[in-house]
Amino acid sequence: MHTFTTVFAQFLSVVPRYLFVKLSKEHRGKRSPRTFLYWDQFVHLLHAQLAGCKSLRDGIMGMNAAAKRLYHLGTKPVSKSTFADANNMRPYTFFEALFGELYRRCLPKAPGKKFSFKNKLFSLDASVVDLCLTLFPWAKFRTTKAGIKLHTLLDHDGYLPAVVTVTEAKCHEVNMAKLLQLPKGSIVVFDRGYVDHAWFRQLCKTDVFLVTRLKSNARFIVLERNEVDRTTGVTSDQTIQVADGEKALVLRRVGYRDQETGKRFEFLTNHMTLSARTIADIYKERWQVEIFFRFIKQNLKIKTFLGNSKNAVLSQVYVALIAYLLLAYQKFLSKIGLSLHYLARLVQRNLMQQCEILDLVDPRQKRSKFNDSDQLTLLP
Repeated sequence: MHTFTTVFAQFLSVVPRYLFVKLSKEHRGKRSPRTFLYWDQFVHLLHAQLAGCKSLRDGIMGMNAAAKRLYHLGTKPVSKSTFADANNMRPYTFFEALFGELYRRCLPKAPGKKFSFKNKLFSLDASVVDLCLTLFPWAKFRTTKAGIKLHTLLDHDGYLPAVVTVTEAKCHEVNMAKLLQLPKGSIVVFDRGYVDHAWFRQLCKTDVFLVTRLKSNARFIVLERNEVDRTTGVTSDQTIQVADGEKALVLRRVGYRDQETGKRFEFLTNHMTLSARTIADIYKERWQVEIFFRFIKQNLKIKTFLGNSKNAVLSQVYVALIAYLLLAYQKFLSKIGLSLHYLARLVQRNLMQQCEILDLVDPRQKRSKFNDSDQLTLLP
């Protein structure tokens, strides 16, 4: 009979320890931890996410219940006060940097986008997480409300979050969008809340393509009309000049009628060569970022928090995003049509079980031995 590491240990094996140590040295505070290390804090926070813990006490109890297996995870039991202090005091930027590194390391395993064009495709959107003003006064949003906003750039290769910036809810989306450095030749799709002609001009100068909706009150002049195939749902394809003060901004306007619902849409882009129907399909694909927000709010812990300070909240959010990356990575390895929601539920109920993750996904398949080559693909 073969023995297996726990499901949780297999998730942790994806995180290179050398990288973890390197980042901890770069982001540590004034005093280095002596007993409860950054790895200990990360393991406890990730356990709270994957196990669906409802509170700080719930997470501590869950880890202590598996005390005999913690040694194999490279950690140990901790008191509630020590864990809370670490979340409040240690800079969240460490977990933000770890999230960015793991995205780049998970990307090679991700399946490609559904489109045939070679350009990278991103969706850009933001979502507000409401907070209690009494408990989180630093995140004041309105007179009686508090909240944080997750500004997210979703990579359509595997639907992985490429960039996530967390701000107070009152921060406008366009302000954060202007700070993005998108790859040359990539396509970014977003809704009308991001319409800003100055930013559009910046994207054009850096050879980045945009796809968005045309505002109903937009002022423009039609420069050229192109032939369209109305059987595809496309109703118009025009080159237009958008009113932008003294400066002209030449873009493309695509009219489209959804053949199922009968609704009409007008899209705006600076990509002049893709077919008009492809432009419409690209905007429809933007819905994937909404699915991403729904998943993390329903399956991960970003609506109830283990601490009230800004540092504790942001640390928990970035560890939740790391948990999403690790779940997506395991989904890529399984290579079967399994929803991420279903995988998250399986992991939550079997986190400390000693079995191979692929056996949870497909228990009917027999394996003669545990092959950890895929699990350690990210290691050097």
